Amino acid sequence: MGGGHAHALALRMLAMQPIPGVRITLVSPASHTPYSGMLPGLVAGHYRFEETHIDLARLCQWAGVRFVESSVVALDPDQRLISIAGRPPLAYDLLSLDIGSQPELDSVPGAREHAVPVKPVAGLWQNWQRWQAQIDSREARLAVVGGGAGSVELVMAMATCLAGRKLQFALYCGAADILPEYSRGARAAVRRGLDALGIDVHCNARVAAVDQRSLQFESGREPAQYDRLFWCTGAVAAPWIAESGLATDDRGFLLIRDTLQALDDESIFAAGDIAVQVNHPRPRAGVFAVRQAPVLAHNLRCRLLSMPLKNHRPQRRFLSLLSLGGKRAVADKHGLAASGDWVWHWKDRIDRRFMALFESLPPMPSAPENALPSGEAVQAPCGGCGAKVGGDSLRAALATLSDRYPQHCPRSVSSDDAAIVSSHGPIMQSVDVLRAMVPDPWLMGRIAANHALSDLYAVAARPLSALAVITLPFASETLLQRELQQVLAGALHELSAVDCVLLGGHSMQGQELSVGFVVNGQAAAEDQALLPKQGLQPGDQLVLCKPLGSGALFAAHMQLKADGRDLTAAIDNMLMSNFAAGQLALEHQASAATDITGFGLAGHLREMLAPGQGAQLHSESIPALAGAMAALSEGVTSTMQDSNRAAAGRLDYGNTAEEAVVELLFDPQTSGGLLIGIAQPRVEELCRSLRSAGYPDAAVIGAVTQSATGEIHVS
Repeated sequence: MGGGHAHALALRMLAMQPIPGVRITLVSPASHTPYSGMLPGLVAGHYRFEETHIDLARLCQWAGVRFVESSVVALDPDQRLISIAGRPPLAYDLLSLDIGSQPELDSVPGAREHAVPVKPVAGLWQNWQRWQAQIDSREARLAVVGGGAGSVELVMAMATCLAGRKLQFALYCGAADILPEYSRGARAAVRRGLDALGIDVHCNARVAAVDQRSLQFESGREPAQYDRLFWCTGAVAAPWIAESGLATDDRGFLLIRDTLQALDDESIFAAGDIAVQVNHPRPRAGVFAVRQAPVLAHNLRCRLLSMPLKNHRPQRRFLSLLSLGGKRAVADKHGLAASGDWVWHWKDRIDRRFMALFESLPPMPSAPENALPSGEAVQAPCGGCGAKVGGDSLRAALATLSDRYPQHCPRSVSSDDAAIVSSHGPIMQSVDVLRAMVPDPWLMGRIAANHALSDLYAVAARPLSALAVITLPFASETLLQRELQQVLAGALHELSAVDCVLLGGHSMQGQELSVGFVVNGQAAAEDQALLPKQGLQPGDQLVLCKPLGSGALFAAHMQLKADGRDLTAAIDNMLMSNFAAGQLALEHQASAATDITGFGLAGHLREMLAPGQGAQLHSESIPALAGAMAALSEGVTSTMQDSNRAAAGRLDYGNTAEEAVVELLFDPQTSGGLLIGIAQPRVEELCRSLRSAGYPDAAVIGAVTQSATGEIHVS
């Protein structure tokens, strides 16, 4: 849990020596984790976002680690469960924590409501960008409450970034001087840096209360006015650490032994700011987390293999390098200090060397197959019904899901091999099966269910029921039960939202995860028509509801060329249901509709066109997912691309369309948007309704034409 410095390094080390039979999952609230040493340089404008953040999605893809992008809200050590926001709990056998700390806001009235916390630092960067975009040419006052290394680096970085603007900067420190743990020489160098940037420093200024525009002080001094307030005071732990019942200090930080294990639970490890090593307490600094990583990786491995663990003894003194806003820095160690441009360049080399560990990832070694951690050979898995998931695991998983979704996963699912589908009219039926494209089984269940249901949405049918067809990777009974429960819980998240009942299905074991559903649906009323796939008329406008590019983007991810932020946006796009789009198309009397999936836009448009019809597409109007066009421009395409291009038929794109845009037409989509044909007089109203319903990229991308050859023109 957590993508801090220690975990990023430990994952890299564990990946280079994979342990057969071990599944590793990383849970982190964002795809990118910042390297704290370079954050001031990012704020000051010396670095780009990509240079200062570790792409956890890319790291996990390389390492063969499952990545779950979500926030943890609770921990139950007795049941070995972690609760995650908005989804079922995750079970673990071994747990490691590296989730950092957060500012202590609640001891000062008003601080939580009016201040921007510096931690977590990922949130700080987003808030800083928003505030930069909001400030205008008028004078404004920016205040930072702190006094330690983080606060002085931050305020100098902000002042450097906004130099020349009509801004006032002030640092409020509760102690008698800034940087109380640093040498006199280091404090003097930082003071000179603050003065040079025109930053007002107020010591003995402990804040007693905060309101919307001012700071009140314990000393009774006159309140200080501000327009934006950043809070960088003493840190505390996430409250759920102490609520778990594990031993913590008075600020809620987990107490750990020298082996980095929790004092009262040997199956839980911790590193970085969240932990306090009781025999060797140290200040919270990134250097200690980095030094813990090799011992953490070693001890996690040894715990899994029942081997002796080693102790970690942190150094007493460490080199501290503080940025002074511009490309200057101060070095402090053993009471000696030095400052200047050369120190900044020294620091820059150290920081870039660390980040290079995650930019240039080496080839991965392969783990031996069909072996236990002991090296003992195991029988090759059977086929046929010998590959089914065991009955106990299946019943246990379904029992849990029945309690959570009683109306949409009835308990009879676990005992019946066939089910009755009640209907008042004709039933529409469809089936779709997906090979896993995201490592999180809960997300994969959601995507697969939404993808299968989309065939019903494309004809404006309302879902009735579903049957699951799931292949789980070979694993122990315990892991199979956990896996099945996560996949089906994700599917039921989507099915229950549209009142679709999961009637049953079939599960088996195989080399990799695949998830599919047979879905049934019908018109909302007996006299209601359904949308046809064919029925377009010349002159009809073509409306695309969601952007394209998932095929290229995930192909790039497999090659470690995709940005984790783009993958997150693509997943959100795949989880966007087409239900409302289908209903709106029906309400606005659309001529025809289909969903864009594996055959790509060109292939599915070809299916809609009747003999004697063609289409004119406007390349500049076709929406694309972030990162997709860059991947296509670099020649990264899905393995389905060539087949789609060959099957699309006659396409004329002359010299007017960019090659990447043309390739986008053949890109296979997973859970793509609807393509709707509608008469010209009604198209604007349909697009407005689609955007209001949550399809912000809905756009007119072309029109149906008369064509004896059935040609699709792209311009």
